[in-house]
Amino acid sequence: MRRRRALTIRGAGALVAALGCIIGANLVGAPILIYIGVLLALVTGFSLIVVRAPRRTGTVSRQVSTDLLTVSETSRVTLRFTLRSIRVPHGLWHDVLPDAVSGDSSGEYPPESGQLSYLITGIRRGVWPIGPLMLRTVDPFGLAQREQSFGEHRTVTVVPEVIALAPLSVKVGAAGGTAQTSSSRLGQGSDNLSPRRYIPGDSMRRIHWRATAHRGQLMVRQEEEESSPDALVVLDRSSARWDNTGEEADAAFEAAVSLCASSAIHLAGEGYGVDVIDSAGLSLGTLRGHEDDRDGLLVALAMVSPRGESRDLTTLIGGTPPGPLVYITGRLDEEDAALLRPSGAAAALLFSTDPLAGASAAAAQHGWTVTTLGSDVAEAWEDALPARIGVGDVPR
Repeated sequence: MRRRRALTIRGAGALVAALGCIIGANLVGAPILIYIGVLLALVTGFSLIVVRAPRRTGTVSRQVSTDLLTVSETSRVTLRFTLRSIRVPHGLWHDVLPDAVSGDSSGEYPPESGQLSYLITGIRRGVWPIGPLMLRTVDPFGLAQREQSFGEHRTVTVVPEVIALAPLSVKVGAAGGTAQTSSSRLGQGSDNLSPRRYIPGDSMRRIHWRATAHRGQLMVRQEEEESSPDALVVLDRSSARWDNTGEEADAAFEAAVSLCASSAIHLAGEGYGVDVIDSAGLSLGTLRGHEDDRDGLLVALAMVSPRGESRDLTTLIGGTPPGPLVYITGRLDEEDAALLRPSGAAAALLFSTDPLAGASAAAAQHGWTVTTLGSDVAEAWEDALPARIGVGDVPR
């Protein structure tokens, strides 16, 4: 952060004029110019003393109205600034903001309301510092200035934007999209009952007479839990899939991260337990209905960037096929698409920001619904839905 000079442009001009008057007085023999030059120099020096001599100390505390700032979301920052000084200076304050957030973080000091506050809008994912608070004062003549920093910075976490998505009408198992759904299996003769031995205290109404007659001992109906397969969201962030743009944000990768967050939260809302991993198998978050799961996922996604290499998808899935499987990748050629196997996932959705020639057809042969992901995340998700597995369909 560049420091301001002690003299304003007017103050520097006054010193130059003072020096010119002294030199001109010797050249033209006009003593009055010496007086003018000395007066200008004295006034400039006095302005420097007035502005910079008083001792000032202060403390700053900041409070952001939202714990996590979403991209494109607006939040209010409130500062409590306590200044200890001989007199209350009049000037301008501004809070130093990173390029990742925008806002008018400046104003006159002291404020009429007695409180410093401003609005910020998230622009780019990440964890960014806000501060320090800068106070700039100028003397009454406008010749000298002082800019002083107060307090430390605090961080603000900008998380990816979560887009509302259309329902994914895929019925997986008996639970049909509701994880860990309990079902009382009453009625004799049900094919899917799991009888167990009678335990003292069991209700006589739960006796399974057919199983009792078959085994020669009292058996009762077992109330079991059905569970839907968990949903799996995979973000392929291997560096080969994305353009490396240095410090600039890659719009395609940002759309992929937004879809990753949106689809995971959407599937959790439909009742699935959701695991979110990257293409190397690193866990980015899990959604199991706990209060902090969502924030934990968003914080992890706030800091992801393209890096590393991807592993075989079959290895990542393991032996248990997931329910819905969402795979999000960048540049995808035909050879790599042919290697992606959904491993029996009930609904396999593949999103690519840049599918090359033949990639979509190669992936579709393995049961993927392939969709090009552009800047509109909700539209891409909607495009994937017409070809989804319908109610009662069983993937093969």
